[in-house]
Amino acid sequence: MTALLTTPADQSAAFADLALPPIAQTASGRRWHLREADGREALAMAQQAEIEPLLARVLAARGVTCQNAQAYLNPTLRDSLPDPNVLKDMEAATSRITGAIIADERVGVFGDYDVDGTSAAAILKQYFNAIDAPLEIYLPDRMSEGYGPSIDAFLTLKRQGAKVIITVDCGAAAHEPIEQAAAQDLDIVILDHHMMNGPPPTGAVATVNPNRPDDISGLENLSAAGVAFMTVIAVNRALREAGYFKDRAEPNVLQLLDLTALGLVCDVMQITGLTRVLVAQGLKVLGQGGNPGLAALGARAGMKGPPSTYHLGFLLGPRINAAGRIGHARLAFELLTTTDDTRRQYLAEKLHVMNVERQAIEAAVQEEALRAIETGKLYQDAAIIVAGEGWHPGVVGIVAGRLKEKFDRPVVVIGVNDGAGKGSGRSITGVDLGGAISAAKNDGLLIAGGGHAMAAGLTIAPRHVAALRQRLNDALAADVAAARENRTLEIDAVIAPGAVSKTFAEMIALAGPYGPGNPEPVFALTDMRADYVKTVGQNHISLTLKGDAGQSVRAIAFRAEGEALGEVLRAGGRIHIAGRVKADDWRGGDAGQLQIGDAAPAQ
Repeated sequence: MTALLTTPADQSAAFADLALPPIAQTASGRRWHLREADGREALAMAQQAEIEPLLARVLAARGVTCQNAQAYLNPTLRDSLPDPNVLKDMEAATSRITGAIIADERVGVFGDYDVDGTSAAAILKQYFNAIDAPLEIYLPDRMSEGYGPSIDAFLTLKRQGAKVIITVDCGAAAHEPIEQAAAQDLDIVILDHHMMNGPPPTGAVATVNPNRPDDISGLENLSAAGVAFMTVIAVNRALREAGYFKDRAEPNVLQLLDLTALGLVCDVMQITGLTRVLVAQGLKVLGQGGNPGLAALGARAGMKGPPSTYHLGFLLGPRINAAGRIGHARLAFELLTTTDDTRRQYLAEKLHVMNVERQAIEAAVQEEALRAIETGKLYQDAAIIVAGEGWHPGVVGIVAGRLKEKFDRPVVVIGVNDGAGKGSGRSITGVDLGGAISAAKNDGLLIAGGGHAMAAGLTIAPRHVAALRQRLNDALAADVAAARENRTLEIDAVIAPGAVSKTFAEMIALAGPYGPGNPEPVFALTDMRADYVKTVGQNHISLTLKGDAGQSVRAIAFRAEGEALGEVLRAGGRIHIAGRVKADDWRGGDAGQLQIGDAAPAQ
């Protein structure tokens, strides 16, 4: 393995002397920084855990030690899953839900319309189906009802016979409708994960939220699907202890892990600690067939190879989300819960087509937003706030994310429809957009708003958009300047062209699953020359990289045409490249491909 490194052959020297060449200016504007790792720890890990030295370095740079290397590479729920009761109010929630099941009381679920909310609702539905208990589901319409529960929705579930209602991915801030529901003799159990500024709703029987101020579980990286899974674990245990399964089969709750992983990844949770273990095990379930709806959707989306966080976040997630964004989340929920294979295939196709429609709507909104940004010179602002008449509220968050990547600053995109503006924002590391949005709401500038550091949503009167722009720029300017000044791209190692192979990609994948908090390793190839540069797809650039020794590497830079990265790749001359090593399934065999993330002219 050390032969893959552009370093001396001696392993200890390889880890001690790893260095990047001098780089004056990168395409992204980020400084390349070799990720720090304890060389002695990495060498000891390679020897004691019997793993490749470069993999050991990747692990050491992520805080893994010799003592926990094998556990990290082979995570198990047995070793990682805490008692669900570490979550505040879990005992009360479990008691009420279990009591309803044993007493044959009908339970209702009010969910959210995004992937996490739909996954959480599907987890509960699948579990209730497995124990042959009735469960009523209410998923709101994004356009007509908006986010969060309402008394009308609660009363609809009551008319369907529900005495207990579980809210998933919402409810922690819904004080008024929950108090109204309590007055109607409804017992509300909240399963949420959003940040809370104060105490939970007084009308709720229980509020299980790892991000409530008085929760000390340390599980703040659980999404709603994660909280729902923990609740199922607790309820299943309570039913077992009550003798509920004496005369009936006990369900295998681990089969719900693929839905759990879907919610965790698509809600961009930190892939560390318990969350990493849940995702890792969920990917295994998905790879073994898993949820039939996800399998059908994956087949329609063209999923290939072992399931990964990429498949969850970029193939399955967007198609599940398409239902709630431009249709109704019921379609996605039904796909994940139906037992009718014909219906399942129909829904998978429908969601696939809806996702294509969503992409077209998104592209149109993005084009108009870019035009407005250029016309108004909003790119000069610390935070970009752009609004447009008729922009579909179901895609503004995706567009905000794309524009955030393009301009490297927080972006809020607002669609104005029927006299009201509904917006969504995405931020950059080091800038708390959600906090600024919440402050604007508390000061009366917004009708509704909130979120977390990296993402936020809001409702605003169109006449206040200019004031919001000024408010956010004043509040975030210093943080944005500091964040942009300190932008870095962490490089895990400098490798030779021969390292870019399927074998290498599979080895590095052992330290996954990757995502926020556990970023996928980035490797540098130095003094390369770009040949056969061409545009593929709409704006991707395909090329061959060649080194001094004649070795060549197939590479691709997504969405690089017309961007600074594309200019560097097309400029000619010698360049340094940073990217991720992937298996090249198109060519097969041991072929690999470098997915380029950044580039710089060689000095």
